[in-house]
Amino acid sequence: MNEENAKSQSRAIIRVGPAGWAYKDWAGIVYPRRRPKGFHEASYLADYFNTIELNVTFYRPISAATAVEWIARVAHNPDFLFTAKLWREFTHTRDLSAANEDAFRPAMDTLHGARRLGALLAQFPWSFKNSAESLAYLDKLLARFKDFPMVAEVRHSSWDKPEVYEWLAERKVGFCNIDQPIIGRSLKPSDKTTGGVGYVRLHGRNYEEWFKERDDGEGSEQRYNYLYQEKELEPWAERVQKISKTAPSTFVIANNHYLGKGVVNALQLIHLLTKKPVAAPPTLIEHYPELEPIAYDSGNTASLFPR
Repeated sequence: MNEENAKSQSRAIIRVGPAGWAYKDWAGIVYPRRRPKGFHEASYLADYFNTIELNVTFYRPISAATAVEWIARVAHNPDFLFTAKLWREFTHTRDLSAANEDAFRPAMDTLHGARRLGALLAQFPWSFKNSAESLAYLDKLLARFKDFPMVAEVRHSSWDKPEVYEWLAERKVGFCNIDQPIIGRSLKPSDKTTGGVGYVRLHGRNYEEWFKERDDGEGSEQRYNYLYQEKELEPWAERVQKISKTAPSTFVIANNHYLGKGVVNALQLIHLLTKKPVAAPPTLIEHYPELEPIAYDSGNTASLFPR
C-alpha cells in the first residue's frame, strides 16, 4: 500500500445511524417517556449516532431555515453528518422540472454549504429496471445534482452488472448496497463502492409485508417491522469494513424503523464494527434486552460530545 492510500484509509470514517426520527411509535421506546423542555429528536439521536438519514425530504422539500435549525440541533456532535433522500418527484414521478429543483435545492445547499451533508440518496423503486430509457433518465438526474455527493439506490437485479458499476464510477456516484427481502429479481446484498461515498441501507426482511400497499398508495409501516439478529448483522459488518477500505466516507443506515428496531440494529452494528460497548437510550434497553450485553445506560448523554 502506498503512502497516499494509507493516509486515505486512516481518514476513512464509518457512520452508522437510523433513517428518520419522526415516528410516533418511538415514544417511550427510543425517546424518553417524559420529554424535557426543549427536547428535539435530532439532538437526542446525535448523542448516540454520528449520522441520520433525512426521510422527510423524500416526501416534500424542506426550507433552508429548517435546515439551519437542524444543523444547530446536532452542533454538539462535531463528527455528525446528515444524509438526505432525494424528493420522490425526481425518483418516482420522475419530474425533473426547474420548479421542482428550485423547491428542493435550498435546504440541500444549506446543509452542503455547512459541511453537514454526507450524501444525497436517489432511491428508486423495485419497478425501476435497467433499460436504455431508465439509464438515460438516471444520467440526467445525476447530472442535475452533480454538485452534491450522490448515491444511487436501485432494487431490481437487472442493475447488477459490471458495466453499471463502471458507469456509476465514471460519474463518481456511489452505489447503495441494500438488504431487502429477496423476492423474484430483487437485488441481493453486496459490498460495492463506485464513488467517494460508500453506502449501505438495511430495510429488514419482512417478506410477508414487503410489497403490500395501503389504500393511499404508500408502503405499509409493517414492511419495516423486522429486527435483525446479530448473526444476520455479522456479514453486513464484514461488508461495511470492506466498503470502508475503498471509500473515504461510509454510511450505514438502518431503515427498519418500526418500534425503534432500526435504532437497536444500528447500535449493534456499531458494536460489531468497534468491538466496544455502546451508549443506548435507557428506554430502548428496557424494551430490547438483547442490547444489555453490549450497551450501557447512558443516563445524561450530554457529556458524550463536547458542546
